[in-house]
Amino acid sequence: MNATTLHSPGEWAQEEFAFAELGDQRRNRRLVNIATKLAANPGGTLPQAFPDWAELKAAYRFFDTPTVDFQRVVQPHLERTRQRCQEPGEYLIIEDTSNLDYSAHPKTRDLGVIGDGKGRGFELHSALAVRVEAWTLEQRPEGQVMGLFDQQCRRPCPAPKGESRRERLGRPRKSSWWAEVFRGVDGPPSGCRWIYIADRESDFYEPIQICQQRGIDFIIRGFQDRRLAEEAGKLREALAGAPVLGQCTVEVRSRGGEPARTAIVELRSVQVDLDGPWRPGGWQEPLRGVRALEVQEVDAPEGVKEPLHWVLLTSLPCDTLAEARRIVGRYTARWWVEEYHKALKSGAGVEESQLERGGRLEPLIAVLGVVAVRLLNTKMLARSRPEGSEAKESFGPEALAILEEKFGRPKGGWSNRNVLVATARLGGFLARKHDGMPGWQTIWRGWHRLMWMCEGLEILSGG
Repeated sequence: MNATTLHSPGEWAQEEFAFAELGDQRRNRRLVNIATKLAANPGGTLPQAFPDWAELKAAYRFFDTPTVDFQRVVQPHLERTRQRCQEPGEYLIIEDTSNLDYSAHPKTRDLGVIGDGKGRGFELHSALAVRVEAWTLEQRPEGQVMGLFDQQCRRPCPAPKGESRRERLGRPRKSSWWAEVFRGVDGPPSGCRWIYIADRESDFYEPIQICQQRGIDFIIRGFQDRRLAEEAGKLREALAGAPVLGQCTVEVRSRGGEPARTAIVELRSVQVDLDGPWRPGGWQEPLRGVRALEVQEVDAPEGVKEPLHWVLLTSLPCDTLAEARRIVGRYTARWWVEEYHKALKSGAGVEESQLERGGRLEPLIAVLGVVAVRLLNTKMLARSRPEGSEAKESFGPEALAILEEKFGRPKGGWSNRNVLVATARLGGFLARKHDGMPGWQTIWRGWHRLMWMCEGLEILSGG
């Protein structure tokens, strides 16, 4: 099942947006046309995608239509993704929030308050679905992107001054986003496993409760030292008394001026019942049978200010070292959703648009959000299955012929990695031995130029 392939922009846009419920088929055709242009001309700005003035005016009118909003534009893609996740197999539903910052656009009105309260823009809450295709020897998953399982774009407002705890808990809050999508969908069918993965922001009662009620597995990084049910103490205390299962390694990316490193971590786990919190209406029932896996770095290199230390709350068994290593591997796959947000910002240029109203920006963000999914899967395949042929099949013979004419036929043929690197070379990537894999900006520039060349070839051939 090739879920996020690189069909031509027109074919892709037709698949993703043709069935949006916008109240008029002409609007659907306009949406497909806009998505086609944006996919072929990444960069986030409409003038860049529509050099023709008449088409540009039509795009502006489209985004100014009241029935065209974020949810209606993105909904067909969400539904297609959820349908793909019904097939037998294991799927990671990875959730994260990223700020879209338009503070540099002073003319843009109707934006939310983000960051430290001084920024202006949106909070984009994304749940990326990835199908696990294989496992490495280090017990890390290799996957294929199915698409966005859910996405919400909101304009946050500051909390009311003087708000009581009861009032805060009684109104919709940012914390209410996490795992909320599962309330409105059926759980996974037989033979299909969904594993919800989230960072410390989702360490509270409701995400675990929702997952347990809907038959969805979870791996959530703990933030709090939780109370155990029946006054059995605290979580960290219970973990301290658990036996060590063994050791494994975790790749730690560079941060805070510290270089990337391979951390050696010690694993220990315990099964606990977590005490229920107070909510408006009373105390909640305990969360029964939750497993906690502690991942603690040993012998951290000199100069590391904060050795790696995770507490992962999970529904998955982790009684053996092999089981625990797979849980760690699944959690480290959380970087895929971070890569998605990088593709959206650095590649699709979502923060570059000069539209002057928040309501106009939201449907554009929805289109670009789906555009950003397009190349993410190819980049992942180039890393996890560099010698595979999925990218070759989805690019098509015309695009490959252009790449071959420009750079020659690569040694080993058009593998996933060779297709991606050649495309990035069109965007300025040098592809020297020490350069590693290309970044999003060169990939998008290269893809833009390749689509332009394909269009020119089609015109010249009379297509």
